[in-house]
Amino acid sequence: MFRFGVSQFTSTPWSFEEDVENYVRLGVDAIEICEEKLVEDRVTEQLALVGESGLTIGSVQPEVRTLFPSRTQPEPEEPGERAARFRHAIERFGGFAEGVPFVCNTGPPPGGNVREVMEVAAREGRVLAECAAEYGASIALEPLSPALMNVESAIWTLEQAMGIVAVVDRPNFGICLDLWNIWQNPDVADQILACGDRILAVHVSDWRTPRSFEDRHVVGRGEIPLPELIRAIQEAGYPGAYTLEIFSRNVPDSLWEPGGLDAVITESRDELKKAFDIAGEPLR
Repeated sequence: MFRFGVSQFTSTPWSFEEDVENYVRLGVDAIEICEEKLVEDRVTEQLALVGESGLTIGSVQPEVRTLFPSRTQPEPEEPGERAARFRHAIERFGGFAEGVPFVCNTGPPPGGNVREVMEVAAREGRVLAECAAEYGASIALEPLSPALMNVESAIWTLEQAMGIVAVVDRPNFGICLDLWNIWQNPDVADQILACGDRILAVHVSDWRTPRSFEDRHVVGRGEIPLPELIRAIQEAGYPGAYTLEIFSRNVPDSLWEPGGLDAVITESRDELKKAFDIAGEPLR
């Protein structure tokens, strides 16, 4: 069954409460919560609002989610402190974290030392997975596009991410599969199938040649072969929501302009549903 989610990154100009109200109005099923939109003394109230609205929490983006300092998350500097901030994000959700994947990225390799990133990712990944398990939650490692290498990530393929998943070796440590980031991976459909039940979250948007680090497109307006990739995701056994995650910063025609977000969400939902239906048809 098709379930449509929206990340709060997509609706960056809206407040947390506006996100919830507008997502319900626009027929959204699941919300990806961005920790940065939570208000310190109102966290429980805000999370309760989600449940009361009928939305489910599809995934969470901690405010500090890279293990090494990145362009968008430069502080704190030490990986152990950053992992502690990630654990705190899980703890803030408490009982609301059950069944929810928390998304993490490696961050860029310091001095180009990818080996160090892999070692730290394996060590801290086990700690994060054990923390998440206390709340019935999971950790979803996200490989990013080569366009973000050395600014946000040290890994850019599903195969690399699955290598870390294998070393961490915890049942609640898996993959956040973002189609914008991985659609150009070699043999991508086979790589998706190889992830199997370790796909914990799926992000969707569309690709046009980026003009900034944050330039994604409305679903159906770009180059990503959605039906082919969705077919592989479904065959891998993924049961969750397809979550719209669009960044649109430092571009002249930003999709975050006031008044335009309704159309961004509804058009993406409709085009994604078409792709989902085509993916379910028998191959000729």
